[in-house]
Amino acid sequence: MSVQVQAQGLVKTYRDGARRVEVLKGVDLAVEPGELVAIVGPSGSGKSTLLHLLGGLDRPDGGRVVIGGEDLSRRSGARLAALRNRTIGFVFQFHHLLPDFTALENVMLPGRIAGQPPRRALGRARELLAEVGLSEREDHFPSELSGGERQRVALCRALALDPPLLLADEPTGNLDPASGERVLELLLALQERHGTTAVLVTHNPEVAGRCARVLVLDKGVLKPQSPASRGS
Repeated sequence: MSVQVQAQGLVKTYRDGARRVEVLKGVDLAVEPGELVAIVGPSGSGKSTLLHLLGGLDRPDGGRVVIGGEDLSRRSGARLAALRNRTIGFVFQFHHLLPDFTALENVMLPGRIAGQPPRRALGRARELLAEVGLSEREDHFPSELSGGERQRVALCRALALDPPLLLADEPTGNLDPASGERVLELLLALQERHGTTAVLVTHNPEVAGRCARVLVLDKGVLKPQSPASRGS
């Protein structure tokens, strides 16, 4: 299950005291259904800002985002939230799991919000946790899980509704190398198995090199990574 992603002329500006900072300067992006794209760039270049705009978590000052033919700018807050729940799975650097919910309950949450019957949400959550090797940890709370396990739970939660689009913001950035590799392998395997369109933000060139296409965001402009840069 996948969807096409298009961004056209995205502009985003912030205020830093009296100074106006233009983070994105007319960014264009096209991601084909089922494609896995990495976005790299210097710290503070606006990578997370771009991902938030693609996911409808923030609105651009100019331009538009179209997900599967749906123009996000034409949706009200409530309709945009419904589209995010149904269409987009998010994975962030920090897991953002609910501390008072078990791993199983955290993964069930998107389904319950979407109105799924409890039995269906439960079955899907158990299926995903088994897929990432966490069946024996489903009744554990986030505080009882390792960092890598928490991020694997967060990945399962992102995929709970089989969203056609997965947005990942530094998904391995807060993990030790071994745990990060494990999470990345699972993310790539699940993305391919489910045919999900995915955009991954990372500062790690090795992580980016595992993706089908790499784009560089620098000074507010998005452009393809040069072959020489990718090979270095």
